[in-house]
Amino acid sequence: MNPYPPCANGSCTDHACCTPGYKYRWPNTLGMDGEKAKRIIEKDNPLVIGVIVPDDNYVIENFCCNRVWIFVNKQGKVKLPVPMVG
Repeated sequence: MNPYPPCANGSCTDHACCTPGYKYRWPNTLGMDGEKAKRIIEKDNPLVIGVIVPDDNYVIENFCCNRVWIFVNKQGKVKLPVPMVG
């Protein structure tokens, strides 16, 4: 299990509410190297931390405004689902 930041969401219950004025979805990172995607995501939205999740790993199923799961395949490339706040 990967470490991840403490969950912060205040009163938000959807992706757009969490990060007003910042991106909350990164479809442009699909197929990209996971570390590069993490840098892009954290630059685009300084309120979040990207967490790389290797193939066959599980994640906690809670909604967090300050976290972006970045699922990668065995080659370290970003795969579906699209990285997004949550």
